[in-house]
Amino acid sequence: MSLDRINMTVQELLTEMKDKSEVIVDLAYASLMYNSLDMAEKVGGLEDEMEDLKYAIRIKVLLAARTMEDAKQFSGILQVASAADRISHAAGEIVKLLDIPLENRPFITNIINESDEKIRMTKILPKSDMAGNTIDHLAVEACTGTKIIALKNRQGWVYDPDESIKLRAGDDIIVRGSEDGFNRLIKFASGQMAWVFPEEYEEDEEYEEDEE
Repeated sequence: MSLDRINMTVQELLTEMKDKSEVIVDLAYASLMYNSLDMAEKVGGLEDEMEDLKYAIRIKVLLAARTMEDAKQFSGILQVASAADRISHAAGEIVKLLDIPLENRPFITNIINESDEKIRMTKILPKSDMAGNTIDHLAVEACTGTKIIALKNRQGWVYDPDESIKLRAGDDIIVRGSEDGFNRLIKFASGQMAWVFPEEYEEDEEYEEDEE
């Protein structure tokens, strides 16, 4: 176990566990859909990180608890951490399905496709307004309702990409979101629609209010 995160606050640790538990499940399902051992390996790495986070939380709680009342209050924190950890282990079990030959697991994609939020991949074409802009500037999730969970650029795969990453033409992006949101994203990524940047949308709203 690593104590690299021991200087983080309990709130910071829990927040990171929550964020990673979402990412690890997304990547586990994506690894099955795209038969990716690389994604499965990343899931294993995230599992190890979750163990470190859980260990750091336990240490923090043990050091902070002084009375029975403290112990009762902190037990809830440990339960939340354990729940996130169980999600992480479940994702680890999901990727083990990659050991089953592809032709023997067609049901998996069908099951995933039946969910409200789907995992899809698309490519950013040169004429797309997305090319040359960061994820943060584009506000992809707010504008399309889809979240970028991974992307493949010239350097290789990037998982749970930082908002500061700049998207480029030719990048493959894997997203999680609704069918409608993905269809909208495809139009932006292919260049069929001009991207509506958040500040432009706000200016349009203000203009409409002034007109009224």
